[in-house]
Amino acid sequence: MNEIKSKPGRRGAGGSDAVGKKAAGNTPIALTETTIEPLTLHKDGAEDASQALTSYYRCPANLARFLPARQRSEQPGYFRLGDDTVCYGRLPSAPAGPAGELQDALESIQLEAAGIRTPFDPEEIVENLRRERYAACFRQSAGGLNEVWQKAYYLVRPLLGISARKRLQKIYLRGWRDLNFPAWPVDTTVERIHQKLLALALRARGLERTPFIWFWPDGFRGCAIMTHDIEDTGGRDFSPTLMDLDESYGFYSAFQVVPEKRYAVSADFLRNLASRGFEVNVHDLRHDGRLYADRAGFLRRARRINRYAREFGARGFRSGILYRNADWFDAFEFSYDMSIPNVAHLDPQRGGCCTVMPYFIGGIVELPLTTTQDYTLFHILGDYSLDLWKEQIALTLANHGLIHFLVHPDYLLERRALGCYKALLGFLVDLRAKGEIWSALPGEVADWWRERNRMQLVSRGGQWRVEGPGSERARVAYAELTGDEVAYRFAA
Repeated sequence: MNEIKSKPGRRGAGGSDAVGKKAAGNTPIALTETTIEPLTLHKDGAEDASQALTSYYRCPANLARFLPARQRSEQPGYFRLGDDTVCYGRLPSAPAGPAGELQDALESIQLEAAGIRTPFDPEEIVENLRRERYAACFRQSAGGLNEVWQKAYYLVRPLLGISARKRLQKIYLRGWRDLNFPAWPVDTTVERIHQKLLALALRARGLERTPFIWFWPDGFRGCAIMTHDIEDTGGRDFSPTLMDLDESYGFYSAFQVVPEKRYAVSADFLRNLASRGFEVNVHDLRHDGRLYADRAGFLRRARRINRYAREFGARGFRSGILYRNADWFDAFEFSYDMSIPNVAHLDPQRGGCCTVMPYFIGGIVELPLTTTQDYTLFHILGDYSLDLWKEQIALTLANHGLIHFLVHPDYLLERRALGCYKALLGFLVDLRAKGEIWSALPGEVADWWRERNRMQLVSRGGQWRVEGPGSERARVAYAELTGDEVAYRFAA
């Protein structure tokens, strides 16, 4: 088999710690020839805990059976899964707060004849990260100050220049370097959780490896997408020039348009974007920071946003300032969303989904933002080099994830910023030429992720193969134990 160039996990680390206690008389069970059926979701979109691994890897359905704890605390909190992975969820005893000494849940895992009994629900702890449910403690600690700050800021924002805005934003974001969780500059906690669960499953069955459907089409190591949010008139007017630039490097990107208040959007402007092969998406409603202010107001705005999506022919959405509430996404009629950052230390709404992979929120595919926004890089960090972006690319690619950029046409009007962006495009072109990345539109990534979720991994005559729509681009890979880590390989 051919080894894929890197091992999964943050900065290349992954794997699993030793299992706590093994039940007497437990014997390894060999994998049988099996087919993965498309997953059936509960009404709230949550999968059965025993299907969490199947959903992520699209591996044989009988690989693992995770048994629920016999009792759990009603109150969620933080705990560890080994030395390198922080989780948030419910344990039999009340977990600690974010500043407390964290219990290691690996020490309480037991292997029984019926399966692997964990003191936590695997799907729950993953969803708590992906949907940022752990971040409620950040909002509670801030009290009502965030809302007051937001209202005051957006009241005076039209009167402020970039210099004044930068000063206020730096004051608001001070102390971000002291945040330990999620991990800066890229957090892959969700990836490590799945790797640890996979290692537990393999050891429980006495297996060294399992087949699974590779994450990306045609065996690409990772994927890269470019997105552009148009914030104001200057950005709208520069967009045709930006399309020329992207196209000259062989990239086609997605442009997100604010439908109300900020600037006029003509039908010719939208047609020009789409006719040239770029995507048009909806960017908030008014970009005023009020989309998620309250549930009733959100539902009213969501209905208007859905109407604009139909009018624009848009399949994707991103909220203004990356304000978000994943548990409210069911009001949207989009194929995919792009509003949740991987780690949000430098965003007004703290948190982060802690994964570099696309994932489902109900019927919507979430494409997490895995790199720092251009405005933040240039105007908050004062950095016009590629150093941070290259580090984030390397960390995301090491975990075979989605490299997702957000670069605003509004902030490329300055020569230094435009030069930095051209250098970024050149760097991505080199990665693409080496066959490292699949360069795609966001809609193409969402389509692939849906197809992969419906594909079937079938064993016929001792050979594994992928079946289903889109399977001609799919690859069978193997996840195998190498010491305490999980490595990925392709079949020869």
